[in-house]
Amino acid sequence: MALLDRVLQRGPRTTLPVEEQRMSLIEHLEALRRALIICLIAWSVATIAAIFVAGHVITFLITRAGIGHAIYLQPGGGVLLQLKVALYIGIVLAAPVIIQQVWWFVSPGLHPHERKYVLPLVLATIVFFAIGVSVAMFALPLYIKILGSLAPADVTYLPDISELVSFVLIMVIGFGLVFELPVVLFVLGMLRIINSRWLNKRRPYWFLALALLANFLTPGVDPLTPMIMFVPLYLFFEGTALLLKLLGR
Repeated sequence: MALLDRVLQRGPRTTLPVEEQRMSLIEHLEALRRALIICLIAWSVATIAAIFVAGHVITFLITRAGIGHAIYLQPGGGVLLQLKVALYIGIVLAAPVIIQQVWWFVSPGLHPHERKYVLPLVLATIVFFAIGVSVAMFALPLYIKILGSLAPADVTYLPDISELVSFVLIMVIGFGLVFELPVVLFVLGMLRIINSRWLNKRRPYWFLALALLANFLTPGVDPLTPMIMFVPLYLFFEGTALLLKLLGR
């Protein structure tokens, strides 16, 4: 809410006539419209390009999931599936532009000394989301194996490719958002909502919460697999706490 209030008050806080206040609101809406148009254009271009590789991505997902073969249940299901995958890939490819536009829209609500962090935050958001997507792809066969082992013995799994793509999409978004933890903590720290002392004081709770989250997101019978997610998440937490401390937050 603090950031939202500052974004809505783009510019210096001065007493302005009603006409100038309305113009400021119009300029704010124009900036929002510009950002939305750029995001839609980026998504459209990326989706058109993704149509040519959608089939290869579907093959990769089937191979990565270790299911060997998949089916679709409607006559036009194959064509619609490739379009669906292209739309999803388009979002991923356009993500850098979308993230950049979000930060561009928010940056006028920041103080001048805070705006220097916008570009690093844009890059960090993209990098951490990409790491989350990579971990999701790593965990995909683990999820398929664990969920399959929980099914009744007399039930056979016939992989519906459309359902598999939706399942992978949920995983990618979920893992990508989880790995945005350091960016979220840093932004909250810069807004003075939290600080490094608050994080350090509650380190045991964060340790336990991240351990439980890692075990939930990377299921497996061995203790090593969840560590693949827990170690980077905890290092990101410690790194963010240290960075906020160095910045005096």
